[in-house]
Amino acid sequence: MDMLSQDNASSPLPERARTVVAAAARLGLTLDVHTTTQTTRTAEEAAVVHGVAVGAIVKSLIFEGAETGKPYLFLVSGQNRVNETGVTAILGEGLKRPNAARVRELTGFAIGGIPPFGHATDMATYIDQDLMAFDVVWAAAGTPFANFPIAPQDLVQALKAPLIAVT
Repeated sequence: MDMLSQDNASSPLPERARTVVAAAARLGLTLDVHTTTQTTRTAEEAAVVHGVAVGAIVKSLIFEGAETGKPYLFLVSGQNRVNETGVTAILGEGLKRPNAARVRELTGFAIGGIPPFGHATDMATYIDQDLMAFDVVWAAAGTPFANFPIAPQDLVQALKAPLIAVT
């Protein structure tokens, strides 16, 4: 695995990863982006590449409100699936999954590389409380070949997003 940071001028990060680094800086975060030739498109792939439990991978999942069309971002532990019925009770409206083109329109990123911040559209964001069980979690940095480690508490603080039970 090749480790690159935003300051490594001899090995520049991919453009999408640089977008994520800039968004992080606006939130007061400094990222250490790791790039790899192996895909980290799924939580399972990312866990293998980074040598961590699947639960320590942050899945950035996009939903839309079934009634309002409002976009929602859920930062979910890699071991979990969103219980749409349970989350509906929290949001007050049902959820629907947008297609890949709509996800790219809302975020500016392709599925498999969606970061927790730096999206094309502002979205209500919720964080899976199960991520708090880890000292460090890994999130996508704009491509399926770039990730960064971060303390989950830092995500909560930077995004000012509520912790919820997603399962």
